Amino acid sequence: MLKYTFDTTGNSFFKPLKQKVDNYFAEHKLHPAGNGRLYWKSSIQVLLAAGLYTWLVFFTPAVVVAIPLCIVLGLNLAIVGFNVMHEGGHQSFSRHAWVNNLSSYFLNVLGGNSYYWKIKHNINHHTYTNIEGMDSDIDVKPFMRLHEDQPLRFYHRYQHIYWVVLYSISYLVWIFYEDFQKYISGKVAVNAARKKLSLKEHIIFWFTKFMYVSTYMVIPVIVVGWLPWLIGFLLVTFTCGIAISIVFQLAHVVEGAQFRSAGAQDEYSRQEWAIHQIRSTANFATTSRYLHWLLGGLNFQIEHHLFPRISHIHYPKISLLVKEACRESNILYREYSSVIKAITSHIVHLRRLGSA
Repeated sequence: MLKYTFDTTGNSFFKPLKQKVDNYFAEHKLHPAGNGRLYWKSSIQVLLAAGLYTWLVFFTPAVVVAIPLCIVLGLNLAIVGFNVMHEGGHQSFSRHAWVNNLSSYFLNVLGGNSYYWKIKHNINHHTYTNIEGMDSDIDVKPFMRLHEDQPLRFYHRYQHIYWVVLYSISYLVWIFYEDFQKYISGKVAVNAARKKLSLKEHIIFWFTKFMYVSTYMVIPVIVVGWLPWLIGFLLVTFTCGIAISIVFQLAHVVEGAQFRSAGAQDEYSRQEWAIHQIRSTANFATTSRYLHWLLGGLNFQIEHHLFPRISHIHYPKISLLVKEACRESNILYREYSSVIKAITSHIVHLRRLGSA
């Protein structure tokens, strides 16, 4: 089994930074978890998604109205994932554990499985960000080449073009293929150890998959017919898939982001975990309050990776402390001023790796 280790001899960068962040919360008498602002925002987002679903299925409008509503619903589902499920999965939505657990199950409402996600995302991705063989988020072989240690195929020269198609279907692949692959194999990632599911998790897995198929497929087909359902379902899932993929790819798969390989580590390449997180991550459009509200602070990926158990509502303030620490330690704080610039950098990265 592959192994990758970090330098833990001093934590000379992260230790003083964490102290600054802790002092910030103590001085302002704040709790790191979410507060009323987050609860109100999330309530609006969840109710809007439920309202759009009800309107489209039970009060189906004309096609010219239904099509844009399906796209909005797809975006809305992604937004619920960013703000409610993601925060709950990191135990940062609320100071109460039961609220966080309930919030994390919104992934099951969206068709996924929170148990597998917590292992894949919280452990594999957040610990071993951009490390080939450890971070399954960058393992999309053989369809794409995101890292120089991944094999180059002739069709990769077009990956900066066909990424749109792959990202669009990623949501469907996730809930109808990858979750079942994990369930059958017992492995969350190729190089991970097998994990035995408890009876509770078996029941949750099958019950929520059944509810997803019933809610998003069976009921709409009965009410509106199979062809309108199919068009609407594809619009919703494609929109949701591309929104989720773009947000997470802009955080790590851009020009200059550090990639490592678990199979090629030596004692000279070991570095402090926090420094690796900054070098393998990028922020984008952090001055946009609108995007911060919609994306659940995921445009502040550097802060999120350093402090995943702190709610995103605090990231704009925390980022000032992180930038200061990076300046003091001469560490590059990678940030794109707009979404367009970040997407451009992502495409350039794909093109370079595809034509190497």
